[in-house]
Amino acid sequence: MAARTHAVVDPAEVCKALRMIAQKYPEQPPLPLPMPMPDDVRIFRVTPTVISVLHCTKGFGHTELVTC
Repeated sequence: MAARTHAVVDPAEVCKALRMIAQKYPEQPPLPLPMPMPDDVRIFRVTPTVISVLHCTKGFGHTELVTC
């Protein structure tokens, strides 16, 4: 995949992303450290431009490019 990235600078959006990460793995035991704060991490928004999809039903290793 090729993509463009942009840093997320809105603290509320960074907090939302951090909460979503924790919610994605509810069975995971809590970390022994506190969850990082928005100033402790850098979150990037990734916007795909081209994706190479493996399509093995058309032959071993066959790929198809999808542009976004």
